[in-house]
Amino acid sequence: MATIRTAHTVWNGTLMEGSGRTTLDTSGLGTYDVTWKARSADANGKTSPEELIAAAHSACFSMAFSNGLAEAGYTADEINTQAEVDFIPGKGITTSKLTLSAKVPNLSQDEFEKIADGAKQGCPVSQALAGIEITLDAKLES
Repeated sequence: MATIRTAHTVWNGTLMEGSGRTTLDTSGLGTYDVTWKARSADANGKTSPEELIAAAHSACFSMAFSNGLAEAGYTADEINTQAEVDFIPGKGITTSKLTLSAKVPNLSQDEFEKIADGAKQGCPVSQALAGIEITLDAKLES
């Protein structure tokens, strides 16, 4: 059975001058202001669809990487993943750049890279974003 998560946005006004509020319904964690300016220029305390996608991608990748480590018999001391999702007005979202830094005892560089690449390919958010370029810069910390 599928797990379903919901959020909703209420928007008022035109695209350029209007604004909206996006609410995370399932978790109840909050309501966030969104505007075109926050999407296409400066955030100024507001969020955007791209920031929300970046949050989802970084969390999903971290979970997939943690699972890949466990399947190979390793446990990370820490996994730190940043996702940078771009937005080009008129073109849309074109890339998500993942940057991984992880501390994993007794893991070789080759195995680290193999597991990280597998997480990039296997992460459900990566799969949902298959129409864009996804890059990964991964660093194994000692």
